[in-house]
Amino acid sequence: MQSVKIDRFLRLGIGVLAVVLVYVIYAAIHQRVVEAGDTAPDFTITADNGRTVSLPDFGGKVLLLNFWASWCQPCEEETPSLSKLAQDYASKGLVVLGISVDKDPAAYQRFLQKYSPAFLTARELKIHENYGTFMYPETYIIDAKGHVIQKIAEAVDWSSPQVTQYIASLL
Repeated sequence: MQSVKIDRFLRLGIGVLAVVLVYVIYAAIHQRVVEAGDTAPDFTITADNGRTVSLPDFGGKVLLLNFWASWCQPCEEETPSLSKLAQDYASKGLVVLGISVDKDPAAYQRFLQKYSPAFLTARELKIHENYGTFMYPETYIIDAKGHVIQKIAEAVDWSSPQVTQYIASLL
């Protein structure tokens, strides 16, 4: 009889611990994933052109923050249209910042030489974690007040009429 009581308490204890563990994991993951409507996590980074930029530096403009990697085929495919978007809308209040998560600086440089992005670029290995980004490309459109307007977790044809109309409506 005594062992049956202990067995029940052990099962109850293990069950409670399992529920707590699942909740802690869920809370940790949920807090780290930035979604539309959230305030964008702040950052300060030095772009390849030597300019130090942080989220407040884009005040008054819409920031298109794109996380990418040189080994990512969809990232390669969207870079030309992202460059065109950056060129076409820079004077209208859009800033495009591409942050590479490449660990290999040589691979990063080869990508830049091959595609010559027409937007701010930087290689940084931690900022993407603050946004909960672990698959690439992933893009955040951030308004002038620092709020995420839209999160796009796939490659985009940035020159498509639907996309350019949407971007124009934000400016």
